Amino acid sequence: MSADNPPPDSKLPAPRRRRGRLVILLLALAVCLPPGGVLMHRFVPPLTTVLMVQQSFKGHPQTYQWRSLDDISPRLVRAAIAAEDANFCRHHGFDFEAIRKALDANARGGRVRGGSTISQQTAKNLFLWPGRDWVRKGMEAGYTVLIETFWPKRRIMEVYLNIAEFAPGVYGAEAAAQHWFGKSADALTAREAARLAAVLPSPRRYNAAQPGPYVRRRAARIQAAAGAVRRDGLDSCVLGSG
Repeated sequence: MSADNPPPDSKLPAPRRRRGRLVILLLALAVCLPPGGVLMHRFVPPLTTVLMVQQSFKGHPQTYQWRSLDDISPRLVRAAIAAEDANFCRHHGFDFEAIRKALDANARGGRVRGGSTISQQTAKNLFLWPGRDWVRKGMEAGYTVLIETFWPKRRIMEVYLNIAEFAPGVYGAEAAAQHWFGKSADALTAREAARLAAVLPSPRRYNAAQPGPYVRRRAARIQAAAGAVRRDGLDSCVLGSG
């Protein structure tokens, strides 16, 4: 190109050219980073999460111990499915029937219910910040699609059980089993697994070792439902058909 016909962007002031390149870079990062992070954690255990970082800045003590799903009792897998997402092995990230029921219950003015699947909770817990704003919910949906695309269900469950908070500052099934019951996660009984699943919605409020009436009732329902999960093969995408 001759000197009489310079490239179009050379006519722009230098600061505007830099801003334009920065915008392009940020857009590229926004497109590439989520898939990159999801692909990396398909194989690599997370070092931390946004929630853990936030709590550490507040000076709260934390315990986080990663364990392979092979080292976590299948009873806890079934309890989590029973408590949080009975259709985990059947949906592709979103349980629209559960969402509809939650909306109906909330519209009737009853107790507010959520319709989030284990996949959605994993996306939120690993990549995003706590909250209910629409921006975060939109990003959660995007990450959920990516997780369901690139991870098998077994990996989703493995990450979920390893980064969920089971007590104030206690993250993951191993740390929770040690904290509440003084044993490893692979030695949990059906009752203990149900109690851990029962405190998941409010781990900073409820006690799994010495539960109050609400947690005892909820844990009993979860334990019974976990038996149905096993009987009906609702855990087959995680634990196989055996």
